[in-house]
Amino acid sequence: MSRSGYYEEIDDQWAHIRYRGAVKSAIRGKRGQAFLREMLAALDALPEKKLITDDLQAEGQVCAIGSVGLARNIDMSAIDAHDAPQVADAFGINEKLAREIVYENDEAWYISETPEQRFQRMRNWVLSQIKKDGEQ
Repeated sequence: MSRSGYYEEIDDQWAHIRYRGAVKSAIRGKRGQAFLREMLAALDALPEKKLITDDLQAEGQVCAIGSVGLARNIDMSAIDAHDAPQVADAFGINEKLAREIVYENDEAWYISETPEQRFQRMRNWVLSQIKKDGEQ
């Protein structure tokens, strides 16, 4: 199973619609927006503009959420990267937001990409999710 916990088969369309609404709400909320801004700064601060998949941190590299952990000096070795509630709790974010970021980092791109391409794609995604001044 993927780190995001998302799956392809959707048996209940209304449940899926409600879930996507909850994801959008988590992204648009004050806490979600603050985290995305922090993530953008953390991504920009990475010495190497590369992102990994399947883990928060490995061999000196990080995923998008892991970049925030690195910036906060969080010991990520104790966090199970495949346990979305634990990741969300460790970073102080909504579980649905954690799953969405992990999905975007690990699974959203179906064509093989380099760690550098993943970095740029994720940075662009984060920028696209941050509300502009006056936007609701």
